[in-house]
Amino acid sequence: MNLSTTPSHRIGECLVRAVDKNGDPLRDKELVLNQKSHEFLFGCGAFDFLEYEFRPADPDRQQKWLALMNYGTLPFYWGRYEPEEGHPHYDELKTAADKLIANNVTIKGHPLCWHTVCADWLMKYSDEVIMDKQLERINREVTAFKGTIDFWDVINEVVIMPVFDKYDNAVTRICNRYGRVELVKQVFAAAKAANPNGTFLINDFNTSPNYEKLIEELLDAGVEISAIGIQSHQHQGYWGEEKLRDVLKRFGRFGLPIHFTENTLISGEIMPAYIEDLNDWQVDEWPTTEEGEIRQAKEWEEMYRILFADPNVKAITGWDFADGAWLNAPSGLITRDNRVKPAYEKLKSLSKGEWWTKDEIIRTDSNGLVKVTGTKGTYEIKDAKDQIVLGSEPSETTVQIFQ
Repeated sequence: MNLSTTPSHRIGECLVRAVDKNGDPLRDKELVLNQKSHEFLFGCGAFDFLEYEFRPADPDRQQKWLALMNYGTLPFYWGRYEPEEGHPHYDELKTAADKLIANNVTIKGHPLCWHTVCADWLMKYSDEVIMDKQLERINREVTAFKGTIDFWDVINEVVIMPVFDKYDNAVTRICNRYGRVELVKQVFAAAKAANPNGTFLINDFNTSPNYEKLIEELLDAGVEISAIGIQSHQHQGYWGEEKLRDVLKRFGRFGLPIHFTENTLISGEIMPAYIEDLNDWQVDEWPTTEEGEIRQAKEWEEMYRILFADPNVKAITGWDFADGAWLNAPSGLITRDNRVKPAYEKLKSLSKGEWWTKDEIIRTDSNGLVKVTGTKGTYEIKDAKDQIVLGSEPSETTVQIFQ
């Protein structure tokens, strides 16, 4: 770890009393310190962990994902999760979630309420029944996955929700019927009731003052927002340092954790500026380029550094792990054929290099005590013979630095 370039608020320390298997202190002993995990959430869409008949699992891609990420987003779009009423795709999502959990990945479900990719079968019901079913759906998912998925984007893109006019849908209907604040208040209350210890986000691509005003109204109404989600799908070009810092300042004033929830940076031709809705840019091919990959790596590095340096930011999630996912864009950290791009290597050099402790030599004092300093997370201590050393109080094989 490079202490000089790691933000001070990301660094913690603790005093460890190293003991042997008999509980006797290891005095004046040279030991080896290795980091096992980050407290900070370095994430990406984890859609590649879902297995379908038409698309089997890709072990190579999954291993590359796991080598870099500790936080994954799984899709719970209502229209796809439950295309037929009463028949949710629980098993598919649970299998993917279990695999991620087995690899020490924190998972977020996305989203519980959204006007897009909504269930068409809801349209036959009255507004009152739609609202009831929306709240029941939240209780069902949050309860079923409690302990496996405790992070949720509760409601998505509320700023535009009541005026969304691409097509009629059940959620826009109830948003107009009950109002934005009341809808958000009820869906958050339902999620909280199902999992009182969960982390529940509001999420939006609209970073204008309209989103700030909505958050103010929600907080005034007593909505318990765990974190503010910020999307930055930068298909039309990198935001740049000035805009990033402006967004951080404006949303940081609420004193809530900030998650950059959906982030894309392109390694090919930039989408034209005249496109208002990114979904309107439909192309058969959108290739990555050597020049674009170099640009993408530089932009991801700058963005990571700026966000990691802000104490309010708790998570960064890239949206597409591989090229060709959303909108067929070259927005991944790897190519379609799993070639690692420069952006992947650059991010790994930060989260598993510059901000990571590996094979650091530490020495206990005459009482077996040693101060451990590093990026906040979990660590393992071994002796020169590669034997696990126990730390007393608690007597565990790992040391947590979260102070």
